[in-house]
Amino acid sequence: MLFSRIKPLEAILATAENKSLRRTLGAFQLTMLGIGAVIGTGIFVLTSEAAQKAGPGMMISFVIAGFVCAVAALCYAELASMVPVAGSAYTYTYAVVGEVLAWMVGWALILEYAVGASAVAVGWSGYFVGLINSGLGIHLPLWLSVGPNEGGFINLPAAVISALVTGLLILGTTESARVNAVLVSIKVLALTVFVALTLPVMHKANFHPFIPNGWGTVGIVGAASSIFFAYVGFDAVSTAAEETTNPQRNVPIGLIGSLLICTVFYLLVSAGAIGAIGAQPVRGLHGAILLPGSAQLAQRCQQIVAGGAVQPLACSHEALAHVLRVIGDVGVGNLLGLAAFIALPSVVLMMIFGQTRIFFVMARDGLLPPVLASVHPRFKTPHVVTLLTGVVVILMAAFLPVGTLADYSNSGTLFAFAMVAVSVLVLRVKDPNRHRPFRTPMLWLVAPLAVLGCIGLYIKLPLVAILVLPGWGAIGLLVYIFYSRSRSYVGRGIVEVEPLEASPIPGLKE
Repeated sequence: MLFSRIKPLEAILATAENKSLRRTLGAFQLTMLGIGAVIGTGIFVLTSEAAQKAGPGMMISFVIAGFVCAVAALCYAELASMVPVAGSAYTYTYAVVGEVLAWMVGWALILEYAVGASAVAVGWSGYFVGLINSGLGIHLPLWLSVGPNEGGFINLPAAVISALVTGLLILGTTESARVNAVLVSIKVLALTVFVALTLPVMHKANFHPFIPNGWGTVGIVGAASSIFFAYVGFDAVSTAAEETTNPQRNVPIGLIGSLLICTVFYLLVSAGAIGAIGAQPVRGLHGAILLPGSAQLAQRCQQIVAGGAVQPLACSHEALAHVLRVIGDVGVGNLLGLAAFIALPSVVLMMIFGQTRIFFVMARDGLLPPVLASVHPRFKTPHVVTLLTGVVVILMAAFLPVGTLADYSNSGTLFAFAMVAVSVLVLRVKDPNRHRPFRTPMLWLVAPLAVLGCIGLYIKLPLVAILVLPGWGAIGLLVYIFYSRSRSYVGRGIVEVEPLEASPIPGLKE
């Protein structure tokens, strides 16, 4: 039977208990991990894309995306408290609805983590270019600073930072928990300063018209689909479940706490950016709506600046620093750019690590070649899968715009989130008496809302991003049929397998 291979929860828990990493993480560390993974390119950069699609109405977009993530997080929290093991949505799906869908979720998570890491790298590049230009007077040529879609040739800074992070992960260079907390604090402080400086200079006129492009794909809901990426990362908390003390209590706290804190910041930051300099979409010469990341938008932005006007928010590759410079706080704007420059690489690191962790667990189940989880004899890191992931991240970061990468990442993430919500519902029916340290409140309302919300945001993504998921899924299904199915440990009746070594999670002490 196609859906008959289900890995028993008891086997998953036994594997985690007997072959897991050391449990050292508490609720505070998990919350910091979640905030560190969430606050990144989404708010620092994609504010520009949201402005181009929704104008001031992007505040509603943040609320919509945040709501979908909130109901998904509640579903994550129940499963993570019951199945406190690495693997996130992949493991949960395997335990509840079977191997085939679990494989597809794990395959889709490549879009979330690897493509997401590329998007963050491109976002970092925008701040790096702006920082050296404004602070040091060094102007990097367009052909070296953006990809072909935006009039350049290669985004060299994005490729370099991706390569450096990949190298660090292979070498085993890890941040301590203290350094990780410092980087999170830098990002939170930068956003706090931004809010403190922009809210007092808000102008009501900048909020009108509030919904210039309507509610469609290039409008409120379309912007919500894109800036959904601003919330992606909270599920990284669940990938650290095997390294968490009292995971039944601490994982839900880390998931929901990090999401709530980030949502408050996003609303305040978007209000400050809109009120300070305005956020109306840039239109073509004849009033046509221009798509974010398009060559037409890039050309129109160049025309506006060449005409002596202030660069619109929708044109900036370093949105928040640009806002501060426009209102006269040039020095603080440069410092915010510096904060992004320092802190965003840690998000790239966490996303690439998250990808290797998913591969690690899939290899542990026999669905991927063991070589992908092989450990370097000297550095004790999964160097093969890290290198392969890094090469993909580098290539995408070098040639694709941030908005496109974020949309591709969102397509895989939305699928994974929907499957988690489905898994919670199925498990409530199949095994209602199992101990649930955390129970999703009003599950039969919350989980369907999560599924419908994910579907709603998915269908409002750009057409190419919509097609990426089934296209990528078809490739994954072929890999499963011709390789993974015959090698699956569950399919071969092997419940317990030899543990695969892996380096500790970056940013956290053993």
